[in-house]
Formats: sequence, structure tokens, C-alpha cells
Amino acid sequence: MKSHIVLAAVSSLAISLIPGGVASAAASPPTISWAPCAEDTTAECGTLKVPIDWDTPGGATVDLAVARRKAAVPATRVGSLVVNPGGPGASGVDFVVHGSSYFSAELRGRFDVVGFDPRGVGRSHPVVCSAALVRERPHPLIKNQADMDAWVSFNRRLREDCRTRTGPLYDRVSSLDVARDVEALRAALGDDKLTYYGVSHGTLIGQAYAERFPGRVRALALDSNFDHSVDTASYLSTTAGQTAGAFDQFVTWCEATASCALYGEDVRAFWRRLLERADRGELHEPGLPDVPLGAYELVDTAFAGLYNPNWAELAQMLVAIDTGGPYRAASAEKEEEVKVSTPVFCQDFHLPVADYPQYASLLRRQAAPARDMRYSTPALGRIAGCLGQPTPIPNPQHRLRVDATPPILLASSLHDPATGYPWTLSTAKQIGAEARVLTYEGSGHGVYGRSECTIGAIDRYLISQSVPASGVRCPEARPSIMPEERPPTEL
Repeated sequence: MKSHIVLAAVSSLAISLIPGGVASAAASPPTISWAPCAEDTTAECGTLKVPIDWDTPGGATVDLAVARRKAAVPATRVGSLVVNPGGPGASGVDFVVHGSSYFSAELRGRFDVVGFDPRGVGRSHPVVCSAALVRERPHPLIKNQADMDAWVSFNRRLREDCRTRTGPLYDRVSSLDVARDVEALRAALGDDKLTYYGVSHGTLIGQAYAERFPGRVRALALDSNFDHSVDTASYLSTTAGQTAGAFDQFVTWCEATASCALYGEDVRAFWRRLLERADRGELHEPGLPDVPLGAYELVDTAFAGLYNPNWAELAQMLVAIDTGGPYRAASAEKEEEVKVSTPVFCQDFHLPVADYPQYASLLRRQAAPARDMRYSTPALGRIAGCLGQPTPIPNPQHRLRVDATPPILLASSLHDPATGYPWTLSTAKQIGAEARVLTYEGSGHGVYGRSECTIGAIDRYLISQSVPASGVRCPEARPSIMPEERPPTEL
């Protein structure tokens, strides 16, 4: 694994290793047979059978992997809390089985915490593709029309390969499909209404559920929201601006913190020199002198360090890059198949770019908000990975149409580099009177667990439907006192 993706679970294609299986059987009432999980018998695991095509319920089905931890205090149990940890591609089953301490003891006492692997992910018949083909992926930063043509050709070959290996589920893995699965899960759990916590890409599932099943909503806590109304230009520019703002916070912290490896330096000048050296081809992966590190990879390294954030580790990494010194790096085993989450994103977002002149124009437009960071590497990777995507897509962007739900809580960090604060404000405006915004005045992706303030506000909302006052804000807690365990979100 290259060092520029060691700092956080962030990649443009969101690839990880695989097995997997699929079911094809007649539709059945939504039920789950629970048994102790093999990996941890204190949690329960099961499967829920749902149609691959919800508009053809008598057709082929897929088994969704589900896990739960029962409420620790049954006498005060409220119901089930369904969780999606984001991605796309993160496993809700793993989140429940291995991440039991993420939520507060109060929340775990009052709810059965239920996680599921969305269709096409993890244990729920993941989208699988040739690892050899995936390794042919072009560079995410497109420099001419030939590069763009190469991406369109690669994406077509990858779609064909993945569809052949995955089967009919490949074309039905959007967040809208998953929202319909969540409704089946709610019924199978025996809850009259849904209580849900979704972070990052998981907010799209919650948004889609609120639109389609408003009468079934009890409480939706949507943490670090995607704005599902953005077009290509606004998607790229807004993410570039948020990444730049997050970098500003790192610089401020580093210049004021003696433990920062760059303390005493002009951090911005140091960063500019690194970028210039990257442009000249003078940098390499720390400890890997045969692996060059270009400007795009350097920016991606910084983005990964801003994500949680891991400021101290980012500073150490930048020093190692500057000096050519060693840095711990993981090696990746070569497999015949990998699981790929790109189809999920490309079925939720249509981000067309007609040709290289338009792409170059988009790059110039986002350069101003990107400032020190030059570009948003995750956004450019997603745009490249969706080039040539057949249309119409299953879940295209649109302004949300949410009506007659209970209050919906939207939370966001002011300096989230991934799903920026303006996206949460825009989403709240689209939802309208039903939306409430919780602002964390700090950095990082994901708000729950950042401080007693954010934990308390979200807990009270989920447990008692106590809605925070309009415009409530939680003060920043510096990364040194933030919990180590964060949801396994990816972007």
C-alpha cells in the first residue's frame, strides 16, 4: 500500500479484498434468523433476503448481511438503531461486531445497534472485479484528451468485467435501492418506525429514506452530509474549498504546537517547496526510492491526514517525504479479484465531463478555492471513475423533496475536508422546516464522538427525539483528545 493512503481509509476507487456469494430464491416475508457471530459471539449475525430489483419483487434476490448488539439495559430499551458507516463500501456488520465502543454507553444501553452491509458491499454479495484490470487504472489527474479517452475506455472495460463477475446486482446498488432495503430491515426488526444514524455516504441512504418513507421516520441523525443536488462543477469546487479550509486548520495547529514535526517552520512555504519538488519529479514514497511521488499523490497524502484529522502523523509524513527518510508502509497482497465501490457512487452521482477542454476549465475553476491544496483528489478520482457512465443512472442528483417527517438532525464539522459544511447547510435548506443543524466548530470527517457536546446532542435526539435548538454549536476539541475509534468511512 502506498504511503499516501496509510493515514486514513481514503481512496479514489475504494478498493479492498474479497470473497462473496449471492442468493436467488423466491421472495419471502422479511425475517432474520439470528445466531452468534463467528468473529465475536457477544454480537448476533444473520441475513435478510431482499429483491435485487424492488420493482420486480418476485425475481432474483440477494441476502444482506446484518449484525446487532442488543440493548445493554433491556428495561429502558427504545428500539433498534440502524447504522450505516459510510464509504461507499464500508461494512456495517464490521462496525457492529468490531466497533462496539463507537457509540456512548447510554446509547448502547437504550438501543439494539444494528449494522448491515449494503447490497454490493462486504458480505452482501459485493461487486467483484478483476484485480489485474483494476491495476490498469489510469492516473486520476487527466492531462489531455488521450488521458480522458483512456479513462472512458478503462471504465467501460471495468463495468463489463464487474457486471460479468457480479451478475444482475451490479446495476442496482444505488443508495435509493439501499433505502428500500432499509425499509425491509426496519420491518424485519419489528420496529414501527426507523431510528437511523448514517455518516458520510450513509447520509444519502437516510435522505432517500426520508423522501420515500416519510411516515416511517422516527429519528434520522445524518452526520457529515453529501449534497445530492450538486453538478460536476459545484461538486469539484466545493470539495476543493473544504479541503483547503481543513489544510488551514492543520497549518494553524502546527505553527502553534511544539509537538508538531514542522513546529518552527513556515508550514505553507515548506508545503509549497514540496509541491515544487514533486512537480520536478524529485520526491518518492518514504522508504520506497523507486516509487515516485507526484504532486497529485502529495496532495492526496495531505488529504488523508486531514480526514480524521491525524495532524501529528501528517506532519511526520511530510518530513519523511521531504528528507527521503523511512516511514512505515503496508504491503498489499495481490489477489485475483477485488471488491470495488465505484458503481455505488456512479449510480448516485452523474458527473459528466464532455471532453478535455471542459475538464481543463473545471480544473482552473477549482484552483482558486483549492488554494494550497491545488485540487480535491477524492473528487477528481470519483469524476474520472464515473466518466462514460451509462445514463440515466438509478439515483440521479436532485433537490430533496422531504415532507411531513419528524425533525431530522444534520450534523457537520466546520472544517470537514470530505463532505463540507456547506453541503450540510444546503441539504438542510432543501429539507426545509423538518431539518435541524448541529455544528461542530472543529475539524475532521464525522461529528459523533468529537466531544461531549456532539455526543450528548445526538444521543438526546436519537433516544428521546429531543431536537437541539436551531443553530446549536459545539466548541472544537483538538485532535489530541478525540477518540481513536472513528467509523470506517471512505470517500
